[in-house]
Amino acid sequence: MDVVRIGVLGSARIARRALIEAARHVPEVTVAAAAARDLPRAQTYALEHGIAMAYGSYDELLADPGIDAIYIPLPNSLHGPWTLQAITAGKHVLCEKPFASNAAEAALVAEAAATSGLVVMEAMHYRYHPLIQRLRDVVASLGPVRTMQCWTSFAIADPGDIRYDYALGGGATMDGGCYAIDCMRMLAGQPEVTGALADTEQDGLVDRALAARLSFGGGATGWFDSAFTRSGGFRADLHVTCEGGIVHVDNFILPHDGHLETTAAEHQEPAAEEGEPSTWTSFVWQLRAFAHAIRAGGPVETSAENAVATMRVIDAAYRAAGLPAR
Repeated sequence: MDVVRIGVLGSARIARRALIEAARHVPEVTVAAAAARDLPRAQTYALEHGIAMAYGSYDELLADPGIDAIYIPLPNSLHGPWTLQAITAGKHVLCEKPFASNAAEAALVAEAAATSGLVVMEAMHYRYHPLIQRLRDVVASLGPVRTMQCWTSFAIADPGDIRYDYALGGGATMDGGCYAIDCMRMLAGQPEVTGALADTEQDGLVDRALAARLSFGGGATGWFDSAFTRSGGFRADLHVTCEGGIVHVDNFILPHDGHLETTAAEHQEPAAEEGEPSTWTSFVWQLRAFAHAIRAGGPVETSAENAVATMRVIDAAYRAAGLPAR
């Protein structure tokens, strides 16, 4: 396959950064089609973004034999169902986080992905950026993780935003918390939730903020706090205490705008590799990995199986806080 032809389900704002702009830097892919719930909306979106084909339903796009892969930036509650439908249609999938509404749904999708021979990847874009690879290398070099703290905060002024909607899979843990959990899992393995506390909206169903304590194998402990705020700025900070030193990352979710600092007696940061494109966003790195997996084969880091493990922690955090799973 020379070029991977990708179709977009819906017209979510994230698609511009995560796919359309990123594709300009990845010659192995082209954004070939867009679908919306009605044709005029799809045509307007396609015209605005220079996309050749427009479809008035998601099913029509999935039926197009010229489309190789599907990008799914729909509301959280639709991620699992439409990933399953895309797999059934024989399409590779890049699905926005969180991968599904809960761990049981994620496991169903992972099972379908495993038997399909297709690339099915959760869009945890931050994982593919060189700064996060440096984070992993530095933490490994400083010895076992002892404690971790992670904060995520997104400003959402509109109380009617879909991210506050329980029926659509809303909640701060589903939005920013999934990044925190995935990152902490990446560094210390699968945790158990030992306690959680939530501040809620929508009759106590949706977490405006949730903090949880985690226990990892080998004695490491962790804590994350994810929140929506009515005003203020974006935050995505990670603090890791290892046996041999301390690592702090400012803005781990958008590592192309982030910064890593290390406090250790004899640690020296590695120099950037020659020719490394420092202006590439994490979305470009993610799209390159997705295209490579489709064209050349091989596993992806943010696989469906990895997403199931993250969703299990999300479900456990909700249970510990006395909230229902999405």
